[in-house]
Amino acid sequence: MTRIIADISISLDGFVTGPDPGPDNGLGTGGEALHTWAFSEDPGDRRILREATARSGAVVLGRRLFDAVDGPNGWDGTSGYGAGEVGRPAFVVVTSSPPKSVRLTGLDWTFVTSGLPDAVTAARERAEAASSDSGKDLDVVLMGGGATIGSAFAAGLVDALTLHLAPVVPGAGTPLFTGGAPRTLVQCGVTATSTVTHLAYDVLR
Repeated sequence: MTRIIADISISLDGFVTGPDPGPDNGLGTGGEALHTWAFSEDPGDRRILREATARSGAVVLGRRLFDAVDGPNGWDGTSGYGAGEVGRPAFVVVTSSPPKSVRLTGLDWTFVTSGLPDAVTAARERAEAASSDSGKDLDVVLMGGGATIGSAFAAGLVDALTLHLAPVVPGAGTPLFTGGAPRTLVQCGVTATSTVTHLAYDVLR
């Protein structure tokens, strides 16, 4: 069964970027510290990353995050989805208008201009097709950014939430939660490593 899983790194004070994020500084000032775990050699971190990448049938991201990863300082031969793990799912981008060109032409991009729910539906279809082809259940992963995941969470589109809680306090940046209807979560996993605490929750509908 394909699930919609929001998966993102977050600071102790609730930010998913550092201050002043932008096209050439997608993680904001000091935001790299939120993602140290993805490049660490800690066995727990490697397992979490490997399992998350392996279950990804399709990935949803917002336009600002797409511009960062597809920009000149974005993903390359040494850094991409899964931070070195082998994973090439379909990518679905929520945007008001598709870009004129794409640098990362080796990846499967779909641009949805009719809103986040339609993007999640398109990603689910891609993940279900990939599940059928592979013979194993694959999920839709909401990669971010924070506004995209926050909006999906508030709209009730998320089945599960995975947070990688980094021991940093940037003081400002992009918050993950900015209000909305209350949601009830059920904790289903906690893994503490040398870099972060990985938290997994099911979201009750």
